[in-house]
Amino acid sequence: MSYVIPAPAVASVPVAGRPERFPVHRIYCVGRNYAEHAKEMGFTGREAPFFFLKPADAVLPVNQGETGTMPYPTLTKDLHHEIELVVAIGTGGKNIKAADAHKHIWGYAVGLDMTRRDLQGEMKKQGRPWCIGKGFEKSAPIGPITPAAQAGDVANAEIWLQVNGKDRQRSTVSQLIWNIGEVIEHVSAAWELQPGDLIFTGTPEGVAAVVAGDTLVGGVKGVGEVSVRIAAA
Repeated sequence: MSYVIPAPAVASVPVAGRPERFPVHRIYCVGRNYAEHAKEMGFTGREAPFFFLKPADAVLPVNQGETGTMPYPTLTKDLHHEIELVVAIGTGGKNIKAADAHKHIWGYAVGLDMTRRDLQGEMKKQGRPWCIGKGFEKSAPIGPITPAAQAGDVANAEIWLQVNGKDRQRSTVSQLIWNIGEVIEHVSAAWELQPGDLIFTGTPEGVAAVVAGDTLVGGVKGVGEVSVRIAAA
């Protein structure tokens, strides 16, 4: 097949301990899926899950043991970090039941949902979509994907983020309002999941701003880490 312009490269993420890479199809993100984070954002209770998407090429893949570089994005003066457990889908499907969700998971990774919070907030006030706050270039730094069988007890794993060596976010995946299986059930009711999809499952409390020169290091026990330095625009 030929194209009228060069076809874009396939976005992909490294795989722990393997030369092959994981191709990215779509990126789904769950909003306000830890109770304490929901409270710090002004909400309470177990509201129905909601989702937003980032483009596949928003990924900023970071190899194991390396530190990625994320340029400070344009138009914002309030860039926030959100550490998240990421689920990598290996087998697609629609209307997947929570009890069967594990059959569709290829592996797990540690990701950052970087957010232009001021732009997101302004769009919320105007009742407009807030893609501009979430879906910009390199807004999804992500470490290597660990195959599910090697990831340990992910459902109860510790999740954490440090900025310049100091704790910012620390919780456990067990504090998810909607657990991994339930998230997959809800996502697959709205969209047909495909191999290569990534699901960012939500962030715990402690989100805050970062500036150029900051180094972010986050992890999920048993899954791995991701390290990113914020560079000048």
